[in-house]
Amino acid sequence: MANQDIAPLSLTVERDLRLDLFRGMGLWMIFLDHIPDDVVAWLTLRNYGFSDAAEFFVFISGYLAGYIYSPIIRGGNFLAAAKRLLTRVWQMYVAHIMLFLLFTAQIARTSRKFDNPMYKDEFNVANFLQHPDILIGQALTLRYKPVDLDVLPLYISLVAASPLILWCLLRRPNWTLAGSAVLYVAARWFDWNLASYPPGTYWYFNPFAWQLMFVFAAWCGVGGVAKLQVVIQSRVALVVALAWIAFAFLIVMTWHSAFLESLVPKWMIKAIYPIDKTDLDMLRFTHFLALALVVTRYFPRKSEILTSKWLRPMVLCGQHSLPLFCFGVFLSFGAHWILVQYSHGVWMQLLVSFGGILIMIGLAWLLDRTGQVPNLFVDASGIALPEAAAKPGTA
Repeated sequence: MANQDIAPLSLTVERDLRLDLFRGMGLWMIFLDHIPDDVVAWLTLRNYGFSDAAEFFVFISGYLAGYIYSPIIRGGNFLAAAKRLLTRVWQMYVAHIMLFLLFTAQIARTSRKFDNPMYKDEFNVANFLQHPDILIGQALTLRYKPVDLDVLPLYISLVAASPLILWCLLRRPNWTLAGSAVLYVAARWFDWNLASYPPGTYWYFNPFAWQLMFVFAAWCGVGGVAKLQVVIQSRVALVVALAWIAFAFLIVMTWHSAFLESLVPKWMIKAIYPIDKTDLDMLRFTHFLALALVVTRYFPRKSEILTSKWLRPMVLCGQHSLPLFCFGVFLSFGAHWILVQYSHGVWMQLLVSFGGILIMIGLAWLLDRTGQVPNLFVDASGIALPEAAAKPGTA
């Protein structure tokens, strides 16, 4: 007879469509940002503030890990939760390796067929094509990554650590968050990062720094949001957040205007630069928090607009983030190839950009249709895991 003190895993986890919406938005932004010199990429967040889609994904992944799995772990089913999280890690790892192999093959074939070495040099696959025996092993250990494939290894490392993170958060949430902050400071102070290939290089997304965003999000997911309601509803906090968003916008505009750049005091330039993405610069982190505060305050969970047919394509993409991300990498390279080989005019940029997004929407719709049949996952003890718990949303 099952232990009556153990909470059942077949609980219903209410889906927050806001997370799917912003994850879908992030997928579209990543696709556009990966197309060099694309006029449509001016629509993405990185052109108007310090943070970009990377912060979206890491925060949403951490929040969902805490929100979905904390009730399961509280109920005494830590091993079942860890099993599902580590299964997700394995799925992402396999997806990354398959994406790596297909992506490098695509670039190699394009470079050879069109006799243009720019592709293999621009996407950092020239070394792989010269020494595949060495680089295959480096790729399997996540040390070697072509351009545009840096983010999945970060997710893999963070989700792999999430069972321990959640176990600590459920026992000492504030101390765990403080420990994450200490690790962040130490990583930046002592230049801690994971080694990459070739020797002397490091991961583009430093997991020792980016874990702060993930742990903070998981802290919110296990109940921290309730503790922050006073801040979220504070007018002072809102004014500070809006001021910080406006400041970030003005600074980013100086990157595109020599006149505006000349107006920035030199002491401020020394204080804020470089705005480091690799080590999650605090300017990026706080900019994202300011955006999150405004969204949380004025975009409630039950907002009617979330069920609008106009937002449905973006929500649908967000609900299938891992396959859409992988497919988007191929689409962005294909768009780049068309612009290089045929035409780089504005109309062609519009065509490949919006055409790529339409293809992503079509794939998301197809995946949604094929997933209509409910799946049932059963752990070793015979307890059913709901589909919500089987999909932690960590892509």
